[in-house]
Amino acid sequence: MQVKDRMTANPITVTEDCSFEDALHMMKEKKIRRLPVVNKNGRLVGIVADKDLFTASPSPATSLSVFEVHYLLSKMKMKSLMTKRLITVGCDCPLEEAARIMVDHKIGSLPVLKENKLVGIITETDIFKTFVEILGGRDKGLRLTLDVSEKKGVLAGIANEIVKENGNILSLATFSGKDATARIITVKVTGAPKEALLKGLESQGVKVLNAIEISEHGYEFRIIG
Repeated sequence: MQVKDRMTANPITVTEDCSFEDALHMMKEKKIRRLPVVNKNGRLVGIVADKDLFTASPSPATSLSVFEVHYLLSKMKMKSLMTKRLITVGCDCPLEEAARIMVDHKIGSLPVLKENKLVGIITETDIFKTFVEILGGRDKGLRLTLDVSEKKGVLAGIANEIVKENGNILSLATFSGKDATARIITVKVTGAPKEALLKGLESQGVKVLNAIEISEHGYEFRIIG
């Protein structure tokens, strides 16, 4: 999967001369948190996030009057608030590489360019949504977390056990274990009886760390406050 498959194409943009109030209104109206900034020729020159606007707002402890605050904010333009040092990617960038770049550089979005033209934006929200898809977060089934050794044929053995129990794999993902030779696998399965499947996997030398039945309503959560 590539960035072009999950990015927001033709994102809403603002110009360098866009006012603070107009940018803030646009973010609220469109329910977005970032606005790419372009110059008069349509070339990407920066990006402004909602936090940039909030940071620019005067402190509640300010001695300025409401009218003075409003006046100062009305004079602010995106060219003075935007981030000018941009990290961008192309449409064909693998999604996991886009996620890695965001993590490594501690940023929440990446403008997407094609032939130096802005064609999209990929955000941390897009990555989270994809993560949910990869792990089958919206599917009911038996979710297994497996501790396996780093050797050939382990995945095939797991798949064979699931098939033998008439199960169907909805999602499968691998993660690094405690050391370089270990791997943690999460797999979501439907159709296979839980106890029989667990017994079959353990007979193959696969350590089952946990097995959770996820209903059609998803994992139970609570709202506090």
